[in-house]
Amino acid sequence: MSETVPEPVFRTATAEDVPAIVAMLADDPLGAKREGDPADERYLKAFARIDADPYDELIVAERDGEVVGTMQLTYLASLSRLGAERCQIESVRVAATTRGEGLGRRMIQWGVDRARSRGCVMVQLTSDKTRAGAHRFYDSLGFTASHEGYKLSLS
Repeated sequence: MSETVPEPVFRTATAEDVPAIVAMLADDPLGAKREGDPADERYLKAFARIDADPYDELIVAERDGEVVGTMQLTYLASLSRLGAERCQIESVRVAATTRGEGLGRRMIQWGVDRARSRGCVMVQLTSDKTRAGAHRFYDSLGFTASHEGYKLSLS
């Protein structure tokens, strides 16, 4: 008999969630190279900016009072597609202790539903080329790798 995993609650992140979010961002080979001390004031400054922007939502998945997932939804205005809004999903992470339980799938579906309810015509995301597992995951959700992405590091 398998144990039932409780459903997560999705909610807007608070400043108190920042250390847990940063820990998830740092808990993989890429993040370990670019993240720092969760108490670094720059994280709280970034959080305050995201929190104040009506076109940004920092979302956490919470289970039994513990933050176990996170993603950022940014709503982008564009003249393309007749001026339609699109949603960019960024910084998707699931806590190592809950991976493999379907939480990531529920998170992305929640984000897609949220974008749809705002009237967005598209949801887009990027994933580092080295994350083959993530690519299979997004493919399984119906996302298409239709564009080649480019980034220029300024630091």
